[in-house]
Amino acid sequence: MASQKNTARAVIDEAGGPLSRRAGIRLADRPAPLWQLLVLVNLLSARISAGIAVAAARELNAAGGTTPRGMAGLTWQQRVDALGRGHYVRYDESTATRLGECARMVLDDYGGDLRRLGAAAGGSRGRLEEALRRFPGIGPTGAAMFCREAQEVWPWLRPYTDRRARDGAARLGLPESEARLGALVPGQDTAAFAAGLAAAARDDALIARIRAAAA
Repeated sequence: MASQKNTARAVIDEAGGPLSRRAGIRLADRPAPLWQLLVLVNLLSARISAGIAVAAARELNAAGGTTPRGMAGLTWQQRVDALGRGHYVRYDESTATRLGECARMVLDDYGGDLRRLGAAAGGSRGRLEEALRRFPGIGPTGAAMFCREAQEVWPWLRPYTDRRARDGAARLGLPESEARLGALVPGQDTAAFAAGLAAAARDDALIARIRAAAA
């Protein structure tokens, strides 16, 4: 157990934290950061690198899309231009449309406050994931990614590990059981741990750094 906890600590230290943090989102149980997380997840759901998605999220926030109302207030072209500044050019036009649709859904269905989405799930991950998949551009992978990040501020989701995070755990010789993985880190670190495991699933260089740090 001690060696596994050392590896878990190395995952957190070497991977750089949750993707929301890398996108400059100060995640909290408040409407604006939860909306920004939904936008980031939408961007990450396309076949594009995480670095480009993070850059695009930052540009959209800088353009005024930090809230559903702000995003809805941007013109389609302003969204396209912000995505272009983040080099999110392959899917910029369709994504600009989707983000406008998502903003309108959050305003109409949740009064602009995604805490209501969490409350409506009633503590059920399945219901939360189903609600998330209603948003244009977000499928099962995106819904899981949202939950993986949101567990930082929604403790009822902890410990949450999606299939990709468990693949990363397997590569590092850690248990693939969600409960056993959750026991390796404090509750407040589960989001960073799960994000690091997900990154390790496809990053040989990160795997090597984690192993070296844990040795």
